[in-house]
Amino acid sequence: QVQLVESGGASVQAGGSLTLSCAASGYNFDKYNMAWFRQAPGKSREGVSLIAFNGDATVYADSLKGRITISRDNAQKMLYLQMKMLEPQDTAIYYCARTHRWSLDPADYDYWGQGTQVTVSS
Repeated sequence: QVQLVESGGASVQAGGSLTLSCAASGYNFDKYNMAWFRQAPGKSREGVSLIAFNGDATVYADSLKGRITISRDNAQKMLYLQMKMLEPQDTAIYYCARTHRWSLDPADYDYWGQGTQVTVSS
C-alpha cells in the first residue's frame, strides 16, 4: 500500500536550518509530482513547495521563496525540503503528499504522510 513517512522535524531557534525527508513506498514514485504542505495550529493547510515527477520543475510559496529548496531522489524514493533562516511563523506540522496534477491545492492530493513537527523559537 501507498505510504509516505516524513522525518526530520525538530525544535530550532530562529535563524536555524532543517532538512525534512519523506520516504515513499508502495507505488511508482517517479510517476508522481510531490509536494510539501504545512499546517499551523488554528490555520488551514498551506502549500509550501511542489516538484515535478522528474525533478525538472519546482514551485515555491511566496512566503518561503529564497529560504527553502525542494528536491527528490527517485532512485531512493525520497523527497526532501531544505529550510534555512527559519522564523517563528514557520512553526507547523509539515506534510508530504503526492499528486498527478501541477497544483498546490490540497484537494488535488490523494495520499499524505502523517506529518513531522517543526517548532521555531525566537
